[in-house]
Amino acid sequence: MDVELFPRERTEVAPGAVHMPDWLDTRAQRGLLAACREWARPPAGLRTVRTPGGGTMTARQVCLGWHWYPYAYARTVVDGDGARVKPFPSWLGELGRRAVADALGPRAVASAPYDIALINFYDGDARMGMHRDSDEKSDAPVVSLSLGDTCVFRFGNTETRTRPYTDVELRSGDLFVFGGVSRLAHHGVPRVHPGTAPPGLGLTGRLNITLRVSGL
Repeated sequence: MDVELFPRERTEVAPGAVHMPDWLDTRAQRGLLAACREWARPPAGLRTVRTPGGGTMTARQVCLGWHWYPYAYARTVVDGDGARVKPFPSWLGELGRRAVADALGPRAVASAPYDIALINFYDGDARMGMHRDSDEKSDAPVVSLSLGDTCVFRFGNTETRTRPYTDVELRSGDLFVFGGVSRLAHHGVPRVHPGTAPPGLGLTGRLNITLRVSGL
């Protein structure tokens, strides 16, 4: 069994942006993975996202609660099969609220419930360019959960897609929360490390579950 030479600890990457390693235990990871596999089934299942310029995102996506497409929200998969988006489960919202409380403290928990999940699947070649989560009307903290392969998560600034930024290693079970002055910081995934998922999880690739409050 591999043992960390220096155990990973909670880190404030920027004001209001916190990385909490191993926040999900093995059982919680398996349960969340099973749910993601159900959500990925059609209708309104996993899809390739096409950008307004005619390109495609390399990470594939499924949405819950509200369907995101560049750069708006809808109740149906307007850029896919047209089906109504799958409902956002209350237990996932409670998970999001607990994540914010653990990372930023109880006062940071939004009064409005979490009602959006964007679930991105990365294979070994997938990436995510620097962007801001700015299509919501709420400024509640964003909750990001990782399953499967380790990735490099690049967390930047609110003004530009370039430096300064900090690269963080996100492993399976890790939590990253960003709110407050960092709510609109640019961020992305420049690299995924294939074959690094926990052997017992049963996942090839990386899943990122991002929870948001729409304010819609």
